[in-house]
Formats: sequence, C-alpha cells, structure tokens
Amino acid sequence: MTFERFLAAVKDHPRANILYDPSHFVLQQLDYLAFIDIYHERIKAFHVKDAEFRPNGKQGAYGGYSGWVERAGRFRSLGDGQVDFRAIFSKMAQYDFPGWAVLEWECALKHPHDGAREGAQFIREHIIRVAEHAFDDFAQSGADAAQLKRLLGI
Repeated sequence: MTFERFLAAVKDHPRANILYDPSHFVLQQLDYLAFIDIYHERIKAFHVKDAEFRPNGKQGAYGGYSGWVERAGRFRSLGDGQVDFRAIFSKMAQYDFPGWAVLEWECALKHPHDGAREGAQFIREHIIRVAEHAFDDFAQSGADAAQLKRLLGI
C-alpha cells in the first residue's frame, strides 16, 4: 500500500520505480515473491541481500535496541538467511528483468571478504539464462502455422 500511495502522489510518473531488496521484506514479514508479481514493471534494480527473522518470547520485529547479532531480524550473507533466491531469480527471469543483480552485503556474523567472495559466486550460480524459445519447441520446424491450420481444417 505504501508504494501505491507514493505512485498516487506522483501521478503514476514513469520514473517512479523500485530498487528491489528481498532482505527488507523478510524483516518486515512481507511476501517478497508476490511483490515481484505485482510490481515487476517498476523494478529497475535488484539488491541481492539475505536476511533472517527469528522472533522469540522476548523479541520480535521491534528489537532495534539490541546489537545486530542479538536481533530477531538481521541481515545475513547470501544463502545464510531465509530468502528463497531460486524463486526470486525465477521470477526475475519470468518477467525478463533487464537490470543488474547487485550484491549488497551486510551480515551480522560473517567476515566481509568471505561474504563478498561467496556472494559473487552465489549470484553467478543463481542467474537464469532465459531460453530463446519454448522448451517444447525442440524441433523448431519453421512450419507455417496458418498452413497447418488449413490442412487440419481448423
């Protein structure tokens, strides 16, 4: 709803776009996959960043006064949190996302050099090269669809 209010305020201006960062969705407990379905046309940048949210009997979403290591919601290195990156990269491929997948590293536990090295490899392994044709068009016969319909009487 917040983005929709923003769009209304700027009268749906075409330059009002989104930097998509799934880690913030985890911390806010929002559906980051549904968001892509809804707003994919407005997503122009993609921060690949992981997070986890592990509330307990004493701390939940508002654990901001604790240190990062002790918080229920905290940023993590890629693959160490709860973000389903396979699903996100699939959605990005589905909607033919034209932008970059950029590592934004913040982790409460891991050393930054390790996070950067592992993160670059993680992104490389998750990028989906989109097929040029449908998976079931293996023959690529080049047949004239109109002619085939005439032959079949359709």
